[in-house]
Amino acid sequence: MRLGVQVGYSGAQVRLPIETIQEAERLGFESVWTAEAYGSDAVSTIAWIGALTSRIKLGTAIMQMPARTPAMTAMTAMTIDQLSGGRFILGIGPSGPQVVEGWHGVSYGKPLVRTREYIAILRKIFAREAAVEFAGHEYQIPYKGADASGLGKPLKSIIHGRADLPIYCASVNPRAIALSAEIADGLMPMWFVPERFDLFKPHLEEGFRRSGGKRTIVNFEFAPFVTCVVGDDLDACRAPIKAHLALYIGGMGARDRNFYKTYTARLGYEGEVQKIQDLFLAGRRDEAQAAVPDRLVDEIALVGPRARIAERLEAWKASPVTAMLISARQPEALRMLAELCL
Repeated sequence: MRLGVQVGYSGAQVRLPIETIQEAERLGFESVWTAEAYGSDAVSTIAWIGALTSRIKLGTAIMQMPARTPAMTAMTAMTIDQLSGGRFILGIGPSGPQVVEGWHGVSYGKPLVRTREYIAILRKIFAREAAVEFAGHEYQIPYKGADASGLGKPLKSIIHGRADLPIYCASVNPRAIALSAEIADGLMPMWFVPERFDLFKPHLEEGFRRSGGKRTIVNFEFAPFVTCVVGDDLDACRAPIKAHLALYIGGMGARDRNFYKTYTARLGYEGEVQKIQDLFLAGRRDEAQAAVPDRLVDEIALVGPRARIAERLEAWKASPVTAMLISARQPEALRMLAELCL
């Protein structure tokens, strides 16, 4: 089982656990990942980490597609990849309409169409076989809209990027899972129950079929985020994970359009997620957190004493997961997982 460390995005002040990341690198963790919402960005943070590490791969989980043109994302990816000696993994995602339209001030559009076009443009830029031209629903290169100057010309990247620079997508939506399997190199579910791969398998297989044999379960990365909290007090270990789940199930999306709520309902918690959302949106966040079932936390995370975590890890090792992207604030948790997995 390969391991990555998930840093996430910052709170009110940007702080990176550099010593913990460097320890993960020494322990043999394969990758480190940063994120963004509507505060700290994923690019500045992963570049900073890249300058202070030497071997660990550098991933974004995720860069928000609507926030950047495909060309800008490609420029960023190729630049960090070259500066880091070929360590970059480009993780992208559509984000959600509340953030895209409420923060970035652009249309959420059609996320599946955007993803397909975005990756197609990235591949063209990375391959550098010809000047880039693209005519799609979301993107036109060169731009030919009614307000165009008419002076745009197809261009080819000045720097020579890796044609095979890996692209991962973040999604738990069935159609998006299938699209990821068709055109991307990996998938990063926000959380995952190893016994419930059935929620992903048919959609991944559909995407693999559409790829025409380019991708299979053998050469596709399936790398979910997994939180680990070590300790003897199970309730205390579960508490930060419950707070995180309550936020995403209850507040990361509109009442009738919340991807995380819908996904968790498919895991078998339809009644519970509705209660969590109702409490969270009513401002009763402590109660929303308390409404998160212990069983859900135990299924998607690694919590408790070492022996309990070691036992739970067997289910993860038996699943099709290729890498676990670990969120852990305790250096001892990373050391324990390295001993148990690497």
